[in-house]
This record gives sequence, structure tokens and C-alpha cells, in this order.
Amino acid sequence: MPRAVRILGPGEPRDRRVDTLILTAEQRRTRRGFVFGGKGTCVEFDFADPVVLRTDDALLLEDGSVVEIVAEAEPLLEVRAEFSTLMRIAWMLGDRHVPADIQPGRIRVRHDPALATLLAATGAKVRPIAAPFEPEGGAYASAADHAAHHQHPHDGHAHEHHRHAHADKPT
Repeated sequence: MPRAVRILGPGEPRDRRVDTLILTAEQRRTRRGFVFGGKGTCVEFDFADPVVLRTDDALLLEDGSVVEIVAEAEPLLEVRAEFSTLMRIAWMLGDRHVPADIQPGRIRVRHDPALATLLAATGAKVRPIAAPFEPEGGAYASAADHAAHHQHPHDGHAHEHHRHAHADKPT
């Protein structure tokens, strides 16, 4: 089975595309393992650092072929409200270290009944949807980066912080 050796960003050539990987947000943030494409291609992940793959990225495989990345639809909550309410909600989610996909006029989070109740209490419109989940990188990410994670404890509980950089770019 071919091993992924480099991440290709949008616009980079993909001459020998052989398959498409449809992956959840969690699968797109993995460092090691195996995934299967829609045509059955098994791809090995063995990156030096964890990566974050996004829709429109692709993986160059060691044999020179390419597999495209597509974000799989997942069960989410979509939150819509006036801007000031969305700002408060974003703060609440960040305070709880809840991964959030922030888009114009809405915020998406993984579906969770307790979180749905909390969000609805803000007066926001909360509805379950199925859509690709592309959470923000957090305080340790930059817009151009895509990769490594680390964990450390705060006040007796662990938090995960992210710094994202393509595996092929120096950090």
C-alpha cells in the first residue's frame, strides 16, 4: 500500500489522481494509520507531526500518484444569531475548548444534546445538520499553517492546543 509523503494544497498539480479520501474531521487530523479511498485505495499515514487535511488538499503518495481529500459530512449543530450573540457564543465555546467551525453568520459544532441546550439558552437558533466539519485551529494556529498538537494540564483537566503546519513546510 502506498504511503503519503507530502500534502498538496489547492492549486498544486495533481496529474496522477487515483482516488478520493472522504474523511471525518478526526481522520483528517491524524499522524499515523491507514485510510481507504472510495475506489479502495489503502493509504498509509506516517507523518513526522500530526497534520490537518482540508477539503481541496491532496496527498502525494510515494509511487507518485495522488489522492484527493474531501471532508465527510458529520452530525453537527449549526448556530445562527445576531453578531453580538454569536460573539458571546464563540467566547463560551472557546472557554470550554469546544472545537468550532466559524463561518459568516453562523457557528458549527459537533452535535451534542447538552451543548444544544446551552446554546439555545442564549437565544440563538440551533439546528442539527449534517455537513463537513472544518474547526478553527485555535490560539496556536495561523491561517497558513496546518499541523501539530500537544496537550498539557490546566487546573486538573487537560486541554488540547493546536498548531497547524503542512508536514512539508518547516515550522
